[in-house]
Amino acid sequence: MSEANLPRGPHELELEMLDLHPALEAVLMVADQPLDHLTLAQAVGHPPDDVAEALEALAAEYDAQGRGFELRSIAGGWRYYTRDSVAAAVERFVLDGQQARLTQAALETLAVVAYRQPISRSRISAIRGVNVDGVVRTLVTRGLIEEAGTDAESGAILYRTTNYFLERMGLGSLEELPEIAPMLPEIGEVEEPAHGE
Repeated sequence: MSEANLPRGPHELELEMLDLHPALEAVLMVADQPLDHLTLAQAVGHPPDDVAEALEALAAEYDAQGRGFELRSIAGGWRYYTRDSVAAAVERFVLDGQQARLTQAALETLAVVAYRQPISRSRISAIRGVNVDGVVRTLVTRGLIEEAGTDAESGAILYRTTNYFLERMGLGSLEELPEIAPMLPEIGEVEEPAHGE
């Protein structure tokens, strides 16, 4: 076997066995930007020409079926988009979500970010004692927090509050956040756990 034919990654042989259309759909589903056919070919382990043909076929198939989404070639790459005919439903959903009150979990996560920013998701999880991935996504979607670079040591994405957060809280700057210490219980007020708990 020549060096050119050797697998370049641990999963390449497995990818060769995957059906092309479902593999492309899976990768495109998680893409946050348009992907060109060469990048997609490398991801799914199929020849670029086959991938280019498959993308055209998928786009035509979605159009023929009248799906609520479409596959568009835009900015040199391919990506899923909401079909114009059903965009109003998505708009209504997003706007309703913006109006809805934040859950207790979202409020607690937002408080951690506000007082400890910039902070990573893993650090927020450690402070709250629960996984916060979904809550962080919700807060980003609502425009209350945003990415603030990466941690120099771990490479983790850091989050901070936005100007919209300040506006919604009626604050001019983060310096106007109330002191948190007076809101915490006194040491004596925290119940000791009973034996066996």
